Amino acid sequence: MDLRELTEQMHAFVRSKGWYEPASKRPQTPRNLAISLSLEAAEILEHFQWRDEVKDKDELASELADVTLYLLQLASISGIDLEQAVLNKLRVNANREWDKDLIDGESQKSTSG
Repeated sequence: MDLRELTEQMHAFVRSKGWYEPASKRPQTPRNLAISLSLEAAEILEHFQWRDEVKDKDELASELADVTLYLLQLASISGIDLEQAVLNKLRVNANREWDKDLIDGESQKSTSG
């Protein structure tokens, strides 16, 4: 299954709950979806609070799925081709020098202090 198919299934689920209806108590606006995405992403952190290892993989998987669903929905209703956005970002990141910035920052701190 690809992103397009996952997005279609997500929309079918949301429609089945009536959340796209104008009078919905859960309006699916970009703002509300961004808030929900952030809240679900924060719930991932709970799985690592006070530990480095995942205690319950199934619960973590469920939280990751929530994040993915909100991300797919936010991208879709905002008119963003998420697959293309990811490919564009990978291309941009490929040209960045991640470690150089970190090493330069550390070397400046150690020589100035």
